[in-house]
Amino acid sequence: MRIVFMGTPDYAAVTLQKLIDEKYEIAAVFAQPDKPVGRKQILTPPATKVIAIDNNIPIFQPKTLRDGEAYSILKELNPDVIVVVAYGKILPKEILDLPKYGCINGHASLLPRLRGASPIQWAIVTGESQTGVSTMLMDEGMDTGDILETAVVDIGDEETAEELFDRLSVISADLMVSTLQKAEHGKLNPIKQDHEAATYAPIIKKEMAHIDFTKTADEICNAVRGFYSWPCAYCFINGKRIKVIKATKSTLTANKCGIVITSDNKLVISCKNGSVELITVQPEGAKAMSAVQMLNGHKITEGTVVE
Repeated sequence: MRIVFMGTPDYAAVTLQKLIDEKYEIAAVFAQPDKPVGRKQILTPPATKVIAIDNNIPIFQPKTLRDGEAYSILKELNPDVIVVVAYGKILPKEILDLPKYGCINGHASLLPRLRGASPIQWAIVTGESQTGVSTMLMDEGMDTGDILETAVVDIGDEETAEELFDRLSVISADLMVSTLQKAEHGKLNPIKQDHEAATYAPIIKKEMAHIDFTKTADEICNAVRGFYSWPCAYCFINGKRIKVIKATKSTLTANKCGIVITSDNKLVISCKNGSVELITVQPEGAKAMSAVQMLNGHKITEGTVVE
């Protein structure tokens, strides 16, 4: 089976490496253009490009798929299937219709739940107890195509989005191999999605991670786990931005949301129907530390309003 792989980040790179290890013929890799990274804005290639170069696979990084150039390249490559994992671009119909087995997407949710750009983070933020991965025959919609296979996983009570990324990337890679094997042998049974049951996982923006202490302790702790390690949940104490890396529910209560209930050897903040204890934090301009360490260096009085 001759494959063109389309994918960009670390998550996609796990599937690409799996396909290489399984001895599939990878005709080319398509990835997003190199991007500046870090404080020094160093131009950095995506993870899939690094793997392609290491394995002497042709790499293409078009800014658009809609000017006809990408289609011409793909037609010349003549793939049996296009495998798409976290590519970050919409495929036009002419490309979707090109391969013999179509374009197969590996999506990090149990479709039709959590369609969209950030399903792993939102599965945790919204308090899901289970999630998984789906392989899907792509159509012109946003994650609306027929489902080919799924794999279900439980979300750990304290699991972060970063940890779930790592787990699902491996499961997704294995599921893609299974789907491709079934496609080759005519054993796939595509299932139409129930569009009425669809939910969405929008692109995450930094301001979404600003903690709202009028929410419940469960909702806040889910947000802390779901937004780790990017963009990372945060609040403001005494005008200073504090990233919250780990938090847990507390039994302490107060009459008002968003105030420090105690700062005596632990930092507990009131919220709707309870409170949360901040366990690990990163004050502005400092390294990550325990909340106790932060309290030792920065006095925070009880009753302080947390924004």
